[in-house]
Amino acid sequence: MTKKTTGYTDDHAKAGLDTKFPAIETWKNQFPAYEILIDDPEFTSVCPKTGLPDFGRITIRYMPRKTCLELKSLKEYLFTYRNLGIFQENIVNQVLDDVVKACGPEWALVVGDFRPRGGISTVVEAFYPRPKKSRGPR
Repeated sequence: MTKKTTGYTDDHAKAGLDTKFPAIETWKNQFPAYEILIDDPEFTSVCPKTGLPDFGRITIRYMPRKTCLELKSLKEYLFTYRNLGIFQENIVNQVLDDVVKACGPEWALVVGDFRPRGGISTVVEAFYPRPKKSRGPR
């Protein structure tokens, strides 16, 4: 039996992950135990295989520890994805890693809700601290 493939390669899968992203600046947190929700409803990137644009919404929810994310630098960071060929799953995980690196939150959740492509939409969630196993369906 012949195995059918979609033509995606390991190079497609890791596309964009070696990009030098701009630093996300922070400022000193003044209060304990509260949540911040940041919403980018017009997020865009590029499919690494087809070169076609991907559209979606990125939300970042976190509980700050010592510092908070500075929004202008976060916006410039997110703009880096506009012309970047990268899978949607990698976007969400890269954003989470960079948010954690920038501000060391108590916890964080990044959600990418991507518009349909070929009739299928995708929602990707990544958590910090990283769970040992999936939370499963809600």
